[in-house]
Parts: sequence; C-alpha cells; structure tokens
Amino acid sequence: MSYIKKNLIIFCVIFIGISTIIGVYNFKTKGTFIGEQRKLPIYNVDTKEKKIAISFDASWGDDRTGDILKMLDKYNAKATFFVVGAWVDQYPGMLKTIYDRGDEIGNHSNKHPIMTTVSKETIIKEIDITDAKIMAITGQGTPLFRCPSGEYNNLVIDTVASTNHYCIQWDVDSIDWKEQGAQIEYNRIIKNTKPGSILLFHNDAKYTPENLPKILEYFKNQGYQFVTVSNLIYKKNYYIDEAGKQMQK
Repeated sequence: MSYIKKNLIIFCVIFIGISTIIGVYNFKTKGTFIGEQRKLPIYNVDTKEKKIAISFDASWGDDRTGDILKMLDKYNAKATFFVVGAWVDQYPGMLKTIYDRGDEIGNHSNKHPIMTTVSKETIIKEIDITDAKIMAITGQGTPLFRCPSGEYNNLVIDTVASTNHYCIQWDVDSIDWKEQGAQIEYNRIIKNTKPGSILLFHNDAKYTPENLPKILEYFKNQGYQFVTVSNLIYKKNYYIDEAGKQMQK
C-alpha cells in the first residue's frame, strides 16, 4: 500500500469518526441533526427598561433561604425560585414562606434529571408532579419551567411548551455553587448584567447571602428594578432570536 493511499484511508477514518461524534452530540444536545433549526429557551429579554429578574434554583438544602428572603425584603426586591419537587417534599414550609412573601415559584422538575436523556413522557411527568406539589402548598401552579443543569434540546423545548410553561434559562450566571469566592461571584454579576437580564443563583450557595445585599444595592443605585421572571418576559407576540433573547414582535 502506497504512503499516500495509507494516509488517505487514515484521514477518511478520522473524518467519519469526527462526523459521527458531532452527529451524536447534536442529537443529544439539540434534538436535531445539523441543518435543522435549533430551538431555544428564554435567556434574557430585549428591553430598554432597567429591569432584571433575580432567580434561585432550589434543588437541595434550605439553610440559607431565610437569609436570602430577608435581603430581598430589605431592598423591596422580588425574585423567582425554581424548585425541585424533591426539595418541596423536604421543605414545604419554606416553599409556603417564599410564596407568602410575594416571590415567584417556578418548576425545576421533580427529581432533577438531565432532560436530554429522558423520554417525552418522562419530561411531562417530571413537570406535572412538581406542579401538583406546588399547587398543593400554594394553591397555584406555575407558568415557568427551568431545565435541570440548563440542559435542553428541541424535544425538551417542544415538550415544555406543550405543558403550557415558558422555558426559562439565564444570561448571567453567578456560578455560586462552585464557591470560588464572594468577590469573584460579585464581579461576575456586576460585569455581565444588563437591562432584561435573568440572573442565576442557588439558595444553598455559601457566598450568595453575603453578596446579595451588595448586588441589590449596586443595581438599585443604577436605577434598576428587581422583578420576577413572569413580570420580565413577554407573554405573547414575541420570538426568541438565535442568542436566546426574547424579542417583542
């Protein structure tokens, strides 16, 4: 076998291997093959108003939730808490407290599975079970859903929509779960937030209660309003652009 032919065969094998990996990745993460339009959740909102939505994922632990609520009340700020059904089972009283204080509840699945790895029926079941748990405690369901770990594909987006929920992501991530340091997390939020941003925190993160008043103070001095996700997003006559920004038609 000639040197050129041998190299050509090696190249073809490598090319086929890479193409296969890319195809599998696209199917798992996007629910589509290359060339098909990728569907997106709402990452942020196109608005000139100085409004931002602070959100917390509550998947486990509630030891810092009370401190977070106190800080929100102090600055007259409302936030959205995306709760996992298993967390609701452990802390029904805290869920009721969040709701009674005027903050918003969102659905974050029942057992926090990676939605791109489960069936449509499982996605619906995860959402329905958690909605029922929220309803049993607050008397209301929720129009919002956030994918566990932020993982989604076209099937997930379509399925969430079929359950009459807005699929909500975020464009500013504190990455507070890594607990890299209060100043690092603070700087990350201040640097990246803009009108229409959706901020992500976690209710059990070490530095979040310490950072929250500083963040609220900073943006209050900049003239921002702190609103729930439902009060930030458009409910109709909108589209989502290729970056996940919700645009008014």
